[in-house]
Amino acid sequence: MKISISMFGLLTAVAMSLPAQAQFAKPEDAIKYRKASLTVLGTHFGRLAAMANGRVPYDAKAASDNAEVIAAVAKLPWAAFGEGTDKGETRAKPEIWKETAKFKEAADKSQAELAKVVSAARTGNLDALKAAVGPAGASCKACHDNFRKD
Repeated sequence: MKISISMFGLLTAVAMSLPAQAQFAKPEDAIKYRKASLTVLGTHFGRLAAMANGRVPYDAKAASDNAEVIAAVAKLPWAAFGEGTDKGETRAKPEIWKETAKFKEAADKSQAELAKVVSAARTGNLDALKAAVGPAGASCKACHDNFRKD
């Protein structure tokens, strides 16, 4: 049953991410969407990182639950970096639209590293989670350093 729910969530997320750009009536809508999805993603990754780094006690069930959210959300924000979303209330740097191949590569790397975190969290093994969190955090940081204004 748990696998069925997880698969449904994953399939729903993928289905939602494909037509996402067409769903945005205005660029501001896309910006809100990507900010919200990145906030959710960061919150749940942060919970896993806190366990991996020993800042909070490890809880295999909580780790798995947070991983399921990451699995569903990790692909969502990228469709919201479309044309016209470089203006407005955003911390996105212009490099996203000037260096699209580099941005896509960074986004793909982050998604791949987050998938490893999800897999590790599902094992119920703290050492596996620790091994996956570092590279995922580094890929997120690299993207922020190159493509986000602070």
